[in-house]
Amino acid sequence: MSDADRNRWDQRYRDGSYRARPDATVLLEKWQPKLPRGRALDVACGAGRNALYLAACGYEVDAVDIAPFALEKARATARERELEINWIEADLDTFVPQKSQYDLVVVARYVNRRLMPRLAGGLKPGGALVFEHHFRTDLEVDGPKDPDFRLAPGELRQQFAELDIQFYREGLVQDPDGRTMALAQLVAFRNSIK
Repeated sequence: MSDADRNRWDQRYRDGSYRARPDATVLLEKWQPKLPRGRALDVACGAGRNALYLAACGYEVDAVDIAPFALEKARATARERELEINWIEADLDTFVPQKSQYDLVVVARYVNRRLMPRLAGGLKPGGALVFEHHFRTDLEVDGPKDPDFRLAPGELRQQFAELDIQFYREGLVQDPDGRTMALAQLVAFRNSIK
């Protein structure tokens, strides 16, 4: 990403364009009891809602985002809650997760088609990927309006076909704040957990 992209994302957080979501994504909360414990990576963490949740659940968390203001907000919240999280400012176009280092990788409502092929490599054997993002639809839903920032039908499943997909869904989801989203959701493991 260019400096202009970094500044644009940072300004979105400064302006309050992203409503504060205090809770982790529902998909992560639902699956968390079935996920492996240990080290977690929250990709495009923003203000840190999923990273904070994972740290509170006992994970050792690395959280990465390009927006310095969002990361500072996340750091402040972590300090208030007395949670230890490794906050990483990085360009997600070039970010490469450490190979086979994570028991869990989480991506919530962020798509970067250059980054997606690198995510599975960050998983330890038996590690899990929890990924949710907006998909293309003609229905009136919240989220990005530009179809380039939405997944095509089946795209998420295809991107991670080498993993053991335990859950996949494309459909309308009612967020806790009442907004309706069209989401593709995936929970997959590097090697089966059966």
